[in-house]
Amino acid sequence: MEFFRDLQPLEPVASGIAGLLDQIEGVQCWIKDREGRYSWVNRGFLLNYALERIEQVVGRTDHDLSPPHLADQYQADDERVLSGERVDGRIELVGRFDRTAVWSLTTKKPLHDARGRIIGTVGMTRVVDADAVHAGSEDAALGLVLVHMRKHFAEPLSNAKLARMAGRSVRAFERMFRRQMQATPQQFLRRLRLRLACRELTATRRSLAAIAVDHGFCDQSHFVREFRRAFGIPPGEYRKRPDGTVGRSAPLKR
Repeated sequence: MEFFRDLQPLEPVASGIAGLLDQIEGVQCWIKDREGRYSWVNRGFLLNYALERIEQVVGRTDHDLSPPHLADQYQADDERVLSGERVDGRIELVGRFDRTAVWSLTTKKPLHDARGRIIGTVGMTRVVDADAVHAGSEDAALGLVLVHMRKHFAEPLSNAKLARMAGRSVRAFERMFRRQMQATPQQFLRRLRLRLACRELTATRRSLAAIAVDHGFCDQSHFVREFRRAFGIPPGEYRKRPDGTVGRSAPLKR
């Protein structure tokens, strides 16, 4: 509830702006807290997901609303924004109520409280003409790769294989991926495996060795080493924190 206390001084202004944003057709706007849970969305957002009331969204995350590979991308962008960066004018696929997706132009910014602390993220997106995003574009090529990485995250995925999928040379693919994702393909894959492992740690009592193998790590030692490097604590300690705040709110180290 601290999130809402920090926003109370802005409530009159925010209410007025929210009313205006509800009138913009085809535009989705939202506010999330540091854990990626929605705190407010506009009417356009509700319509996109065929929802009727804001209460149906508040407290939920992208993984509750969108296909996994899209939710992973949104979470990766949120981590960047929570570290102080901005996402300006990214052309990306945005999920809809029927589990399809449409090309959209998205902007995200960090949300600060009165003391200047980043307490969440604020964003907006609008649909763009699908004809403008042709099959050979970077965005379409990257979309194919991200879907494959999400489905086969535990398998060995070389840059050469991913580059062939994107229809580019290895060097061109690596440049494209880093420009779009602010990480190399292998860094992104490691971060994806760790995020998914975090969910497994809090949702199950499976052994670290089993989670390690199922998430693409060589063995338990490799998993523990990478987890500690990313989050600063071992997975066993993370598992004792049922809220999972370290894994969701602290950006992964690259």
